[in-house]
Amino acid sequence: MAESKIAVYGAIVANLAIAVTKFIAASISGSSAMLSEGIHSIVDMGNGALLLVGMRRSERQATSEHPFGYGKELYFWSLIVAVLIFGVGGGVSFYQGVSHIMHPPELGDPTWNYVVLAASVVFEGASLAIALRTFWRQKGSRPFWAALHASKDPVTYTVIAEDSAALIGLAFAAAGVWTSHRLNMPVLDAVASMLIGLLLATVAVLLIHESRSLLVGEGVRPATANAIRELALADKRVRFVGKPLSMYIGADEVLLVLDAQFDPAMRADEIAQAVRSIERQIRERYPNIRRIYIETSTLSTAPGQAAKTPAEIST
Repeated sequence: MAESKIAVYGAIVANLAIAVTKFIAASISGSSAMLSEGIHSIVDMGNGALLLVGMRRSERQATSEHPFGYGKELYFWSLIVAVLIFGVGGGVSFYQGVSHIMHPPELGDPTWNYVVLAASVVFEGASLAIALRTFWRQKGSRPFWAALHASKDPVTYTVIAEDSAALIGLAFAAAGVWTSHRLNMPVLDAVASMLIGLLLATVAVLLIHESRSLLVGEGVRPATANAIRELALADKRVRFVGKPLSMYIGADEVLLVLDAQFDPAMRADEIAQAVRSIERQIRERYPNIRRIYIETSTLSTAPGQAAKTPAEIST
């Protein structure tokens, strides 16, 4: 979590510096695309602040009202960030483009636009490099895209998505400024603004999809669930294991519920020992699975009925 905060702080500082210079350049040149880029940077800066709020609130200790802690706060605030990107960033940028198509402004000197765009590429590139370095340390040996898709840390992938979109948006803005002055067609600058808006809206939709999935109770991947079941069945004392039920309750914390049946000849203390062994193996292989609840029964008793053994251990 500490490394994720560094990536967010880097993004906030970069966007603050970039936003000021973009607005100055937009006021001098009258560029719609540059104004949209300034709005984009302000939105990104505010989003960084909201992510920090989510990180701080998600770290609160569990209470009687929230026995599993506040880890999902992070998913809620990342959803708010995605909505802001869509509505404020994408919507306002698209509106600016439409407005300037209907009422094209006078083209001013584009020199400052190019200077600001070049500086923005440096700042955004540095912010993206920090986020990528943080993610690279977290992803382990998995391929980049597979690890990014599987990541449940909304802070890191949100910063990566925002900074990547920012660099693409800068390319749109540069193309809009250059072509509008080259061809003396202010409408092309407005089109670039609209493209920036569509870009932000697309990124926002992807982030909303990820946040929604985690908020409504996404579990581990099917392959992981099957591996957990096979791990439990590998214990010779186990006769049957139901489908593992899991849910992410934080960026790096998973809740797992497992139904296991044992040989009816086993004593309660033997079942308890088997349960502890299975829990230990699961945690060793999947460190993020921190809360494990194993419901035990013997083959002569249907799961969920009253004749469960004292081995119903939950940790």
